[in-house]
Amino acid sequence: MSGETYVGAIDQGTTGTRFMVFDHDGKVVANAYEKHEQIYPEPGWVEHDANEIWENTKEVIGEALESANLEAEQLEAIGITNQRETTVVWDRETGQPIHNAIVWQDRRTTDRIETLEEEGKKDDVQQKTGLEPDAYFSATKAEWLLDNSDPIKLQRARPADVRERAEEGELAFGTIDTWLIYKLTGNHITDVTNASRTMLFNIHDMDWDDELLEEFNVPREMVPEVRPSSDDDYYGTTDASGFMGAEIPVAGALGDQQAALFGQTCFDAGDAKNTYGTGSFMLMNTGEEAVMSEHGLLTTVGFQRSGEPVQYALEGSIFITGAAIEWLEDMTLIEDAAESEKLARSVDSTDGVYFVPAFAGLGAPHWDQRARGTIVGMTRGTRREHIVRATLESIAFQTRDVAEAMVEDSDIDLSSLRVDGGAVKNNFLCQLQSNILDTEIVRPEVDETTALGAAYAAGLAVGYWETLDELRANWQVDREFNPSNPQNVEHRYGRWKEAVERSLDWARDSEE
Repeated sequence: MSGETYVGAIDQGTTGTRFMVFDHDGKVVANAYEKHEQIYPEPGWVEHDANEIWENTKEVIGEALESANLEAEQLEAIGITNQRETTVVWDRETGQPIHNAIVWQDRRTTDRIETLEEEGKKDDVQQKTGLEPDAYFSATKAEWLLDNSDPIKLQRARPADVRERAEEGELAFGTIDTWLIYKLTGNHITDVTNASRTMLFNIHDMDWDDELLEEFNVPREMVPEVRPSSDDDYYGTTDASGFMGAEIPVAGALGDQQAALFGQTCFDAGDAKNTYGTGSFMLMNTGEEAVMSEHGLLTTVGFQRSGEPVQYALEGSIFITGAAIEWLEDMTLIEDAAESEKLARSVDSTDGVYFVPAFAGLGAPHWDQRARGTIVGMTRGTRREHIVRATLESIAFQTRDVAEAMVEDSDIDLSSLRVDGGAVKNNFLCQLQSNILDTEIVRPEVDETTALGAAYAAGLAVGYWETLDELRANWQVDREFNPSNPQNVEHRYGRWKEAVERSLDWARDSEE
């Protein structure tokens, strides 16, 4: 066994779980990944099995360490990053979830949000949380779980009312980071970034909001303790008698998009990144000021280090981008994601086809829960190459929608955008994005910046890295893309906006 030490990161995403090990230079030394099942009980509903996620987490940690011939004792700390908003409620006594986790994409509580808006409560929620009220966030998911979980499934000899048990503190609520911290350490903790995505947390007071807890019928007794994203006091340690066989500090946690912001070293006000994953999420650091959006963006907590002020961010949440490429695979229009670049390049344009991938409604800056996927402009001459190219263009156009809103809100010109996520391996998409934004696109050497950000947060907490400047020095450019041959972008962007209009307010209760 080498005497070298490292930092590990659990990256628990929407489609799978990854464990990565990083050295002091921010280089990957071990990596393992496992998918989990996507559960669709009804149209618009999406669930995950939290126990499956935990089992996969243990598996990928073991696989990664074994693949690199590392011992758990060589890890100085573990950080966690996670799919945000996805909600779990579990029994503290048994450690078992009372229901499948409800995923961030799930739309079952759309009616509840519309009721909230009809009652005139939207602005109050937005002012406290920085969030546009939406079924996307955790509050209505937790409320639904408490109202609809079957007490028989709680495996109690004498099933009590679920809400009664929640009020007595017998049930625990959390996002996926909280679930994993609990399983790793036994402690019920979340970090400030994940708390800020629940729609139950006041981002100005930095505490759970009693009025919001009451509005969504979530007892304070079941919410986790909120700690910094990089915590010098640690969230806890793994059990030496557990599956890792060692006591490792669990010392950092960030929601996936904030983790990517941290991993891209966007530590200063005005720094911005866009992550292209299942959805796309563009964040701009706004420093110690919580800039409230007037253009459909979210105000969120960017990160916090122990003993330091909270750093805020503006965020544009796009629900479906990489998932649109997966849809092309599902529809057998492409064999794999890599083929999308080849097919898109094989035609000069989309031939007038526009695709709005609003499978789960539209997020920023439109916020239409009833928008649905729409393809317009097809003729008998339309081929799959045109639809594939239109899908990639939809990713770039949605990003421009968000970027324009971000510039308006922040009054900061976007001269450069750091990008990461699986889709940025597609050079055609990166060049397209540069053309449509008229902005430099910068892709780093390590594109798994979400896991890297979690590792950085944990490593800083235990002194593996001492300063932010060390992390900045680790960041290296793989490739830059500059605007070139934009092909009548403004006209195409105008037509894109028309296509979006046609997708809005499509779903009706009577049809779903």
